[in-house]
Amino acid sequence: MSSEENKRAPDDVGEDGTPQDEEPVEEAQGSPEDPGTPQAPDAPEIFDAPVSEPLVAESSIVEEELAVLSEELESARQERDQYLDALRRLKAEFENSRKRQERERERMLSMATERLVQELLPVLDNLDRALEAGGDIREGVLATRNQLADVLGNEGLLPVASDGQPFDPNVHEAVMGRLSEEHEEGIILQTFQRGYLLNGKPIRPAKVVVAKQV
Repeated sequence: MSSEENKRAPDDVGEDGTPQDEEPVEEAQGSPEDPGTPQAPDAPEIFDAPVSEPLVAESSIVEEELAVLSEELESARQERDQYLDALRRLKAEFENSRKRQERERERMLSMATERLVQELLPVLDNLDRALEAGGDIREGVLATRNQLADVLGNEGLLPVASDGQPFDPNVHEAVMGRLSEEHEEGIILQTFQRGYLLNGKPIRPAKVVVAKQV
């Protein structure tokens, strides 16, 4: 280096020691040292979001409701089974009661028939004796008829009153009408066939002739 260059060197140096004839080096934009330089946005971090407390509480409520419904369903099933079992027992008891009543009714009918036959046997004996006697058997037949009426009367059989009585369609059957000036209209003039009541219930109406006005 020449002596002239050495002499100029100190004059060209600035206060901070930087040569004045050299341009300062610009820093690259975006360097960490420059706080005013905009930086690229950070990439979003990927992570599992925690379950919020309301969702957990709602899930717990649903589970509790399902448990309550399950208990109610089981209780309803048990109650249904109890009702079905009670219904089956009731049906069986009803069927057994019906069979007992049927057997009792048959037994009563059998006893009533047997008793009635036993009471009618003497009437049959009297008819046999009347037929064996020969001659006028009117008195024997009348006595036998009265005996038979007494037996049937003891069983609740009574004749329907008809001659001279007002016509009653419940116990009388008009087979014809006859003009009569002596009787009011609707009065029974004659009985063709006697009617009967059994324990107060009509079992055969009396066939009668009813008076009519001119």
